Amino acid sequence: MKIKLIILLTLSFITLNLYSQNLKIGDKAPEIIQNLVTGEEFHLSELNGQMVLIDFWASWCKPCRKENPNIVEVYKKYKDSNFKNGKGFTVLSVSLDFKKDAWEKAIKADSLEWTYHVGDLKGWRNAAAQEYKVKSIPISYLIDGDGIIVGINLRGDSLESALKKIRKKKSFFSSKD
Repeated sequence: MKIKLIILLTLSFITLNLYSQNLKIGDKAPEIIQNLVTGEEFHLSELNGQMVLIDFWASWCKPCRKENPNIVEVYKKYKDSNFKNGKGFTVLSVSLDFKKDAWEKAIKADSLEWTYHVGDLKGWRNAAAQEYKVKSIPISYLIDGDGIIVGINLRGDSLESALKKIRKKKSFFSSKD
């Protein structure tokens, strides 16, 4: 009986520890350092000051590919907007692909026109996916100009709705937002 209790407590502790490490709104987004599809090293922190959607996806993921047109539309609409805590909106696509050619073809086919496409071609063992504890894709994190998570797994209309809420209102005296 004592051994069963010890095993149960140990398993409970491990389970609680795993769940307690999940990222939540208000947390600082962990740094991502990976190579761009072009081969150059890139750091998430290079985007400080902007609203960023960190989008974990893969070319082989049908739900990811289905969501891509929405992300493209929102990107085009908000890339030059000012937000309460961020100037401009961009996307950091983190690929869980294994094959570079499939990854590149998907970027082109889905018209993912933003600059920031990173990956390490390790699939589910992608370092950033491990750091963010990604268990399924697509999953996304919206971070503000200070790198604070302000939205998680925003898809469809919820992404645009979140951006609308945090966008700076147009000034009466200015034609820019």
